[in-house]
Amino acid sequence: MNSKEKPRLVFATNNMHKFKEILHAIGDKVELLNLADIGFKGDIPEDQDTIEGNATQKAFFVYEHFGLNCFADDTGLEIDALQGEPGVFSARYAGESCSFEDNMNKVLSRMTGEKNRKARFRTVIALVEKGNLTIFQGEIQGTILLEKRGTEGFGYDPIFQPEGRQETFAEMSLNDKNTISHRALAVGELLAYFSRQQEEK
Repeated sequence: MNSKEKPRLVFATNNMHKFKEILHAIGDKVELLNLADIGFKGDIPEDQDTIEGNATQKAFFVYEHFGLNCFADDTGLEIDALQGEPGVFSARYAGESCSFEDNMNKVLSRMTGEKNRKARFRTVIALVEKGNLTIFQGEIQGTILLEKRGTEGFGYDPIFQPEGRQETFAEMSLNDKNTISHRALAVGELLAYFSRQQEEK
C-alpha cells in the first residue's frame, strides 16, 4: 500500500491515550487525523445505551459535520459479578466528572469480598465511509484484581489482568499491550478490512 493508496481517516476522539494506542497499532497503513487536525474543539455526543451505539453516533457526527471518512470507538469493561457493569458507563462509572482513579476505586469497592472476578474488555469500532457504516469488534477476557498494579495505560488498566498473563495492562509496554488488547484486536479487524479493499482494486 503506497502513500497515494493510504486511507485517510479521522479518529473521532479527544482521548489522546486512545489516539496514541491506535496510531501505534496502525503504524503507516492509514493516514490518521485527530479532531484537532480537522479544527474541531469540543465534545462529541455519546448518549446511546450501548457501546455500539456510542461508537456509531460519534463516527456519524464527524462525517455529517465535516464530510470526512471517520471511525470512532467505544469500550466497555464488563464484569460478571456486577451483571456486566460498568459496561457502556465505563468512562463515567463514578460520575460525570470522575477520574480514572475514581472509576477504579468504585469497581474495587463494589467487588469487595467477591470471589467471581471474571471480566472482559470489549471494544467496538464504527467506520463511516461515504455514509456507509461498518462495525468491527475486539474482546479480551481477564480478571479484576484486588488492588491496582502498574503505571502505564489508562482507564481500568491497573486492575485488569488479561487471561493467560501475569501482568496487568498497566504493567505492560504499549507494544506488548497492542499485541493482545481488545482495542488492538478491533483495530486489526479494521486494517484487515482495508487490506481486502486494496486487494480488490
